[in-house]
Amino acid sequence: MILHLYFARRFTVAFVFLSTVFYALVVLVDLIEQTRKFSSLNVSLKDRLGLTFLNAPETINQILPLIMILATVVLFIGLARTSELVVTRAAGRSALRSLIAPVIVALIIGSLAVAVLNPLVAATSKRYAVLSENYRSGGVSALSISGEGLWLRQGDENGQTVIRAARSNADASVLFDVTFVAYEPNGGPSQRIEAGSAALSDGQWSLRKAKVWPLKSGVNPEANSQIHEILRISSTLSLDSIRESLGKPSSVSIWELRNYIRQLEQAGFSSRRHKVWFQAEIARPFFLMAMVLVAAAFTMRHTRFGGTGTAVLTAVLLGFALYFIRSFAQILGENGQIPILLAAWAPPTAAIFLALGMLLHAEDG
Repeated sequence: MILHLYFARRFTVAFVFLSTVFYALVVLVDLIEQTRKFSSLNVSLKDRLGLTFLNAPETINQILPLIMILATVVLFIGLARTSELVVTRAAGRSALRSLIAPVIVALIIGSLAVAVLNPLVAATSKRYAVLSENYRSGGVSALSISGEGLWLRQGDENGQTVIRAARSNADASVLFDVTFVAYEPNGGPSQRIEAGSAALSDGQWSLRKAKVWPLKSGVNPEANSQIHEILRISSTLSLDSIRESLGKPSSVSIWELRNYIRQLEQAGFSSRRHKVWFQAEIARPFFLMAMVLVAAAFTMRHTRFGGTGTAVLTAVLLGFALYFIRSFAQILGENGQIPILLAAWAPPTAAIFLALGMLLHAEDG
């Protein structure tokens, strides 16, 4: 038990140290990127730093498998150089028993990443999108799904418009039972429009069977209402921006994702991408565990045998390959070419068995 705790502590220290180093590098690189992106706009250094700190958690979340591999490499290379690994093996402990503590720590870190880091990334990425759009155009275009239907917001220097629709078609190009409420720049409502459908194309909404009520003070809305068979309204939204907002599951907390999937389906959208993401997040602790096993398979040996640099490079490259396969499987799952559970769970399962096979082969000599 004492040896397991010792290995767990060494692995945790290596992981925390590498996470801190990578976070500092990510902040530095992202600050340069934010400066380049907003160099032509009047955005202060304080605001650019704020954007950087909002964007950094998402990057750290993405490179977590790499940090896990490197932490494992640091652990076992350090143990090999001090001959602690040799002493452990001489005491009768197998390689698999020595891996129990790092694997358990990896599962705990993976579980915390899903339960804590995932909601944090969802919140910070949403805030980053709102602020960056506000700095670029002075207005905010946003989309949300609720039990009442689909909500959109578009805006420019002339004011904001809130759009609510009961449902839409699968690609979000047509909204049904739609309501537009336009607001003046000072915040007061200017008009309300209800229509049977609204189609977005070429920077404008085409509304069919629309009724318009003016909402300015001193005007009777119903007496001055107008009915249009077809009404066109300019828009700052695009189909790509709407699909991008819908198609980024990482912007939804894992704790809210199942309810969000249900609301997507009620609104008429495809929720397959979000279902794949949900299953992939549940499988993430096991994928991180696989990264530990893969790195250990190449580094659990004495340094006097040589080839340490090659072994480390091979472990990192194999980790990248497994990460690519996992991402590729998710894409196939999102496109409906393979089942959702297969897309999410096959890569970590295959990686675990691959690493175990390599460890058992090395154990047998």
